[in-house]
Amino acid sequence: MLKQYQVKDYNFRLIVYVLVLTMLGISIIGSAQQSVQSKQVMGMLVGIVAMIIVSLFDYNFVLRFHWLIYVFNLVLLGLITFGILGSDAGGATRWIEIGPLRFQPSEFSKVCIILFFAWFFAKFHEKVNKLPLLIVAGILIAVPWIMIKEQPALSTSIVVAMIFLVMLFLTGLSYKIIGGVLAVAIPAVGIFLYLILQPDQKILEHYQWLRIMAWLQPEKYAQNAWQQQNSIMAIGSGMLWGKGLNNDNVFSVKNGNFIPEPQTDFIFSVAGEELGFVGSAIILILLLLIVIECIMIGRKAKDLAGRLICGGVAAWIGFQTFFNICVVTGLMPNTGLPLPFVSYGLTSLLSLFIGIGLVLNVGLQPRKYGKGEF
Repeated sequence: MLKQYQVKDYNFRLIVYVLVLTMLGISIIGSAQQSVQSKQVMGMLVGIVAMIIVSLFDYNFVLRFHWLIYVFNLVLLGLITFGILGSDAGGATRWIEIGPLRFQPSEFSKVCIILFFAWFFAKFHEKVNKLPLLIVAGILIAVPWIMIKEQPALSTSIVVAMIFLVMLFLTGLSYKIIGGVLAVAIPAVGIFLYLILQPDQKILEHYQWLRIMAWLQPEKYAQNAWQQQNSIMAIGSGMLWGKGLNNDNVFSVKNGNFIPEPQTDFIFSVAGEELGFVGSAIILILLLLIVIECIMIGRKAKDLAGRLICGGVAAWIGFQTFFNICVVTGLMPNTGLPLPFVSYGLTSLLSLFIGIGLVLNVGLQPRKYGKGEF
């Protein structure tokens, strides 16, 4: 369970990237919403402790509890799905509230899914191109995925799907199967997009349909597009060096309250306005370095399970970053995803630190010879 590790094997580079990015995020959150900055600081401190503790537990020992992890994930999601402990906010029931404790199970679900499928695909990797295994894997991911989607949390369910697909690919899925799936999926996506653009469509919730239409036709759906349009304006107004954190510029989009709850999903618009292109680029570079470091650790992992854990965490951070940046810059419809390590959100921050702790433990294990494969 616990081993004596060499300090020299600890990946301090990854820790530095994560801490610098988190502290930068805390500074931006303080400018966006001063009242929650101290909570994010506390979240970082708890996250650091959790990361260190998790990094010292052999991930192979943790994976022994694969079914317990899977069921625990379903129980947490089920408490919301079946309305037992769900707490409503913003028209969605995504939180569990017990006294002063309030957390979002779908964020922890990402960690549980990565752990479970790291075990599952590592154990059955020789059958990954067999239809029976793909069906079983599809059913196992479909149960938590549907629960997340029905909260509703469509954006989170998309990230979960991407994590699963990346892990499936890393297990060794045949390119013939991938090609066949793409041959069917691409036309299907085209048909799906055509259908959801119809005014009387029944596939998406009305608010989801409005977000897509506001993205495609912001002039016609100005009431629904203003948040995203103001975000684009804020980022552009920062130019090269920005207006400075905590500025009192009367022409500031943030100071004018034109972006509601800027400390969460639209934190990058605050960064763009106040830190400019340079500050925004630093944030993206740090996120890229974290993803690359996870991949590099995975390449040297001693077994497939370790590589899948690293690949799952890299996919989680990478795709969530991609979707968030696309939304705040107007390249995608509004999805409501936090920017990893930067946006305010204690559950999100803690789950990310746990994910990094798992990656660090993979790096601490005895490494195999050669460059490995990823």
